[in-house]
Amino acid sequence: MKFLKQKTHIDFIGKDRYFFALSVVLVVASIVSLSIRGLNFGLDFTGGTLIEVSFPQAANIEQVRDNLQSVELGDAVVQTFGAANDLVVRIPPRGEDESSADISTLVLNALQQGVEGEVVMRRVEFVGPQVGEELAEQGILAVVYALIGIFLYVMIRFQWRFSAGAVAALIHDVLITMGIISLLRVEFDLTVVAALLAVIGYSLNDTIVVFDRIRENFPRMRKSTPLGVVNTSINQTLARTLMTSGTTLLVLVALFIFGGEIIHAFAFTLIVGIVVGTYSSIYVASSALLQLGVSKFDLLQVEKEGAEAPDAMP
Repeated sequence: MKFLKQKTHIDFIGKDRYFFALSVVLVVASIVSLSIRGLNFGLDFTGGTLIEVSFPQAANIEQVRDNLQSVELGDAVVQTFGAANDLVVRIPPRGEDESSADISTLVLNALQQGVEGEVVMRRVEFVGPQVGEELAEQGILAVVYALIGIFLYVMIRFQWRFSAGAVAALIHDVLITMGIISLLRVEFDLTVVAALLAVIGYSLNDTIVVFDRIRENFPRMRKSTPLGVVNTSINQTLARTLMTSGTTLLVLVALFIFGGEIIHAFAFTLIVGIVVGTYSSIYVASSALLQLGVSKFDLLQVEKEGAEAPDAMP
């Protein structure tokens, strides 16, 4: 905590070429992974049947999988849901001639084998392949629309160079996060899409804090170079960035460890996204401003227009 109260003088932008190279490597690796391995789409996008059941006592996951294998459902995904005796069974699409009622009955009979007491079925959900394709398309559009809206918002609030830097950082964050999800074969479902949108919002908020300080410091530090202004601004907001990211990560790590398998993908996506987003606010968004040639004249003009307003009043 004492470190956070001290003024830092770290030369972040002076080493930006090394971090630029790192970002390029990560983005290219992510694109390659997404192209070759693809995403491990969950039931929300591929279609299939989700069945939630409750056992009379803690369920033996291996026995459950063996029982499903015996009825030719070995490709089903079994996860705990909350308590140890609650399970979720995800079954990929089967033949069109087999309804969700038939599948749920087959699964319930299989799970009942070797279990003392009654296995209770709590919920059955069926997602058709066509619905899954529509959800995938809508998820992609949601991310694209969010990026377009953010570009316009930042351009109106700041200037086009800030807008381009913010969107470049967000695309960087989404690509790397999805690349890691692809590489580790994390199940990609609607909760992960929600996590990606949350990552975009979090990363943008972090970037806006730095941009606000840069805009304030340009008129104050008129004798400094743009590089010096950006470096000073990052150092001034560093304590806030570390505190916000650190406390958020503590909550997400706790969710990942204790929240159960059902939200592992959601928590993992947010953890990766926040780490990458914090990095990009410094080394991607801020560096992009300098690469696009931002200067004090771009922002002093805004201050001058604001200052003329009182003179115009009677």
